Amino acid sequence: MKALLVDDSATMRKIQKGALETLGFDAFVEAGDGVEAIQKMREGNFAFDLIVIDWNMPNMDGLTFVQKIRSVPALKGLKVVMVTSNADRPSIVAALKAGVNGYVAKPFTPDTFKQKVKEILGGPNGQGAASNV
Repeated sequence: MKALLVDDSATMRKIQKGALETLGFDAFVEAGDGVEAIQKMREGNFAFDLIVIDWNMPNMDGLTFVQKIRSVPALKGLKVVMVTSNADRPSIVAALKAGVNGYVAKPFTPDTFKQKVKEILGGPNGQGAASNV
């Protein structure tokens, strides 16, 4: 399975990658902001099983990125989890309205992150919905 990790912190991307590897992900593309993520998506023909994105980044924030990809009908099925320090209720509501499939507040434990990804992908082992992407 292939994931796009979008965060301006290389350390955060490394933590996410490690957690996703335990769920069977074996291919990763990384981006430091939403602009770079869209470029990476185009280069990879939008073929990702999961996108993990931070909200607060330079150039293009995560919320704007989600709004942009959700405006393209062919990308509505992409699974997106937002991982961010914006843990207040209005932020969560805004992210869900924009089209994220799940929301994880920082700081988080790897187990919390993995559980959310499993829920998003469907099924107890986190695999099953990936074929719908």
